[in-house]
Amino acid sequence: MDWDHLRFFLALAKDHRLVVAARSLQVNHTTIARRISALEQEMGVQLFTRSNSGYELTVAGLQLQDIAKQVEKQIGNIRNQVNEVNQEITGVVRIGTTEGFGTVVIAPILNALGKQYPKLIIDLLALPRMVNLSRREADIVITLQRPTRGPYLVTKLQDYSLHLYASPEYLVNNPPIEARSDLDKQTFISYIDDLLFSKELSYLDDICRPQRIAFRSTSIQAQLQAALSGLGIAILPSFMAESVAGLVPVLKKEIEIIRSFWMIMPNEYRKIDRMNLVWDHIKKHGGNNP
Repeated sequence: MDWDHLRFFLALAKDHRLVVAARSLQVNHTTIARRISALEQEMGVQLFTRSNSGYELTVAGLQLQDIAKQVEKQIGNIRNQVNEVNQEITGVVRIGTTEGFGTVVIAPILNALGKQYPKLIIDLLALPRMVNLSRREADIVITLQRPTRGPYLVTKLQDYSLHLYASPEYLVNNPPIEARSDLDKQTFISYIDDLLFSKELSYLDDICRPQRIAFRSTSIQAQLQAALSGLGIAILPSFMAESVAGLVPVLKKEIEIIRSFWMIMPNEYRKIDRMNLVWDHIKKHGGNNP
């Protein structure tokens, strides 16, 4: 049985009129009528009779009212218990992740968790470098490479795609791009080769040999801004670039790079409630893999 049916039933039993009950629940009065009709059909009995004074409970309705009040009380108790548990989760959890993914995807997820657990403190290290788990720079790390050894709990969060992006200004003022071979004549934006923090970020040479690299940065956010300004073509994660007005995908069907995000935590942290809470929350809301 749908609890919402009982909630509407109790409101009408208390207020006797559809309009008054609807006002107390902040819904349309037709919604109340539809819910009561569905409940009567489900139970196979008439719950209300209509009189000059409004809706009055039948014998079956009076019996259901007693049961519904007990259910309402139990649901209220459960909610109070959940709220008490939420209040008891305390302490600090520090998450280390890459700059772009941390800013665009993880931060909103953690903000929602913080509102639910007011005594939990969440530190997000969204950095253009690898956060070192073995040196305890963070409790949970989201990285581009899966560790091959160590006492860690590891899960794959998601695969993500990267494409080429440029501003309309750049595309108008430079040689046309109709095929992959045209990329060699273009100007690119990239990482600084000797400062790459992961081999998974080395992909430009696999795409083309551009005649010029106009801008290099350890920061993917800086690369995005450089592409927006018209400096050149950048290889950007789709989860960052697709929502940015002023960036146009280049050869999207022909060129796609796939990378993965892995989440890692020391096995011993599975015994700590706040660590489990954050781990499970990120896995549920930040991943596209089971």
